[in-house]
Amino acid sequence: MFSLSEVVPWGRSFDEYRRMFALSDADSGSTIIGCGDGPASFNAEATRRGIRVTSCDPIYRFDVSELRRQIEATTEQIIDQTRRNEHEFVWTSIRSIEELRDARLAAMQLFLDDFQAGKAAGRYVDAALPVLPFPDASFDLALSSHFLFLYTAQIGEAAHRDSIREMCRVAREVRIFPLLALGGAPSTLDQPMIADLRAKGFVVEIERVPYEFQRGGNEMMTIRRHGASR
Repeated sequence: MFSLSEVVPWGRSFDEYRRMFALSDADSGSTIIGCGDGPASFNAEATRRGIRVTSCDPIYRFDVSELRRQIEATTEQIIDQTRRNEHEFVWTSIRSIEELRDARLAAMQLFLDDFQAGKAAGRYVDAALPVLPFPDASFDLALSSHFLFLYTAQIGEAAHRDSIREMCRVAREVRIFPLLALGGAPSTLDQPMIADLRAKGFVVEIERVPYEFQRGGNEMMTIRRHGASR
């Protein structure tokens, strides 16, 4: 079973974000915060398209050389785990482990190329859930990719609850993907989080998305306040 003892830096592309979160043309006019984006190229590619994205992650305290070192160390770990657990993944849009490595390294290189300028522009912020340095309702949309729920065991229930509440504080809509934990089993925390959020007046929905790499990982959680439109 695919397993990690801690959260590691591993980046995905703009196209993957678009499919993971069912992002539409209408979302392109939104202000977006990515929580735990790590070395994804989403911010760099979105910025080129004129989309306003702020990414938050504690790894942004490091310089490019240290980020590159961490990415190189993580790549071997992830590829080895994937090779030993190929059955946990759907090999369609990504057809092989070699293609996976190439796609991830290409996305993370785009991030590295953009990082210095993006950090100077305030697009990469050294911050981590469950505490974000932004006023209430600063963003239209908050995204969490491959962090919450994926690291169910490592993060724990209390931190999940506090992190999702914080995302709801800074954005009018929250989308979280995937709803599976490492190893491919459904997270045991999705139902407790749904109950907590609904008790606080939020509308919570589970939506199918046009993306599946982790087998069965084709759903996201969306969270909005009652009366909020999409």
